[in-house]
Amino acid sequence: MFTLISLPYAPDALEPVISARTLGFHHGKHLQTYVNNLNALLPGSPFEALCHSERSEESALAEIVRRANPAGGSDPNPAVFNNAGQILNHNLYFKQFKGSQDGNKPHGALAAQIDAQFGSFEAFMAEFVAKGAGLFGSGWVWLSSDAEGKLVITQEPGAGNPVTKGRVPLLTFDVWEHAYYLDYQNRRPDHLKALQAIIDWAEIERRYTKA
Repeated sequence: MFTLISLPYAPDALEPVISARTLGFHHGKHLQTYVNNLNALLPGSPFEALCHSERSEESALAEIVRRANPAGGSDPNPAVFNNAGQILNHNLYFKQFKGSQDGNKPHGALAAQIDAQFGSFEAFMAEFVAKGAGLFGSGWVWLSSDAEGKLVITQEPGAGNPVTKGRVPLLTFDVWEHAYYLDYQNRRPDHLKALQAIIDWAEIERRYTKA
């Protein structure tokens, strides 16, 4: 069975960007509900064996999301897709942050690829935030990479994840209202801009070089 991930930082570590109150609801309530829902859906399903396999939880979730994808998966199942997708998305989301820091930017191969494709880190972040702010309704904005290491920014509604398109998810901003409403009300763009300060670029670089 899948379990709720432990946060790699204290509940108040991301303040003032993400308050301890928001984190408590977002991680302890919303994500826990997705975990509970998926575990209830798995027994007797084609995906049951994956929660008992030796592969990592992230790898198992990604496989479930690919197979359960209603738009082309081998075992389409909207309920399983939505709950597994939301667990995978939230796990990657929560693990990509750490306390605020000045001059927070990527380095190495990822930084070079961002400069090559977007012109500068600042131009990349402006586009990433704009795509998140412009996504209608609820969903996620993603930075992912393809097999050649090319970077792609996509808007994914609902529980969408780039793994369904064969890409490696690197960075994501959650634009479901529960991610920011207690702190920012309807000011989604302000929330997305503030998130830049707490990105753990070392974690994003690890995902990119591992791809």
